[in-house]
Amino acid sequence: QVQLVESGGGLVQPGGSLRLSCAASGSISSFTIMAWYRQAPGKLRELVAQISSGGSTNYADSVKDRFTISRDNAKNTMYLQMISLKPEDTAVYICHARRGFPYYNSWGQGTQVTVSS
Repeated sequence: QVQLVESGGGLVQPGGSLRLSCAASGSISSFTIMAWYRQAPGKLRELVAQISSGGSTNYADSVKDRFTISRDNAKNTMYLQMISLKPEDTAVYICHARRGFPYYNSWGQGTQVTVSS
């Protein structure tokens, strides 16, 4: 069982930046897709960004050009660099990883990001 632990969340002012990290307890090389989700109170969990094992990325329209997802297989860590943060980015950010064969997926516990003046 691979555990995922997020870090880097906190309170920032609008326009500020944060870098989130998702550290895995084991190798992430076999995960074909790793992703960041977020969930705000009273709202559904939404996909923020994802990255494939080959480096292909996809972003939600709301974060394109502001967030950058990356993964470092050697460090067993995934990152989310966030700039130009907005109050509507406030949410718990959750790390996710999955592979297709054999199928396996894992979720982190989340880290709080609050954007407020």
